[in-house]
Amino acid sequence: MLAPVAWRVPPRHYGPWELVVSRLTEGLVARGVDVTLFATADSVTSARLVAVVERPYEEDPDIDAKVAECLHIATAFEAAGALDLLHNHFDFLPLTYSRLVGTPMVTTVHGFSSERIVEVYRRYQDRVAYVAISDADRHPDVRYAATIHHGIPVDDVPVGTGSTDGTLAFFGRIHPDKGTAEAIEVARRADRPLVLAGIVQDRAYFDAEVAPHLDDDRVRYLGPVGPEQRDEVLGGVDALLHLVRFAEPFGLSMVEAMACGTPVIATPLGAVPEVVADGRTGYLVGSVDEAVAAVARLDRIDRAACRAHVEATFGVDRMVDGYLAVYRSLLR
Repeated sequence: MLAPVAWRVPPRHYGPWELVVSRLTEGLVARGVDVTLFATADSVTSARLVAVVERPYEEDPDIDAKVAECLHIATAFEAAGALDLLHNHFDFLPLTYSRLVGTPMVTTVHGFSSERIVEVYRRYQDRVAYVAISDADRHPDVRYAATIHHGIPVDDVPVGTGSTDGTLAFFGRIHPDKGTAEAIEVARRADRPLVLAGIVQDRAYFDAEVAPHLDDDRVRYLGPVGPEQRDEVLGGVDALLHLVRFAEPFGLSMVEAMACGTPVIATPLGAVPEVVADGRTGYLVGSVDEAVAAVARLDRIDRAACRAHVEATFGVDRMVDGYLAVYRSLLR
């Protein structure tokens, strides 16, 4: 299992790819699969851990990211001869190593950062089995072995009761793509308190569009939130605002919120309609006006239905089953 090295596996706070790697790895080990995890040395896993990068480069400015990535990927491929299968979660760069080894290879495509990288996926699609994380994120020029939605350990997530004062939440990286400013506007117009949680990925955007609204009362910024606090935050609000402005590849925070019983108000871009059941686990909206109107209808959403939707659709066992089917097919 080849993880990124931007963050630890599992991440301390942010790191959605690393979080999926952790959940899949632990799920496979629980099924009796012999897994070697290539990740940072501070990672926590039940698998056999192999590491040449001591710490995540996003947490240590002294680490040269490119050097760390090259050494990390090379280590995995140098060990490939002893593996039955190599599962890549490291985006497109490891694809360029794939013809140098005979080991079958699976790559989970966690999203396309640019149309320019699609050329790499096309070039190696006869050598590597690709898995999409949503039907919406399938590229028309790339062949896929399967679509497998991310799964979470639902039984470990407590069901929240919502807020006592109508609080809403934004949970994710602070970036224009994620609609942080729109969430603030919706909360203001709906006269609801708002909590913001996530890393600041665009500092200029944060300073211009977010910071001026922070008052530690109606709009509060919690900073990056780790797994210990995540369920408390998501379960203690009346809704998650996920007003994205780009084609969302999946949107793990929406699943995490619904597992806590919290409905989601989201823009139906990318995979969002695959994740949120409109009118049953939240509302799909096309504008700030529609989002404000949706806030007024939150009492129509049953929190138990949100939880049941995740249990039926996004459990970690379902994800593990999907990947085991791909592995078996490839090995045959």
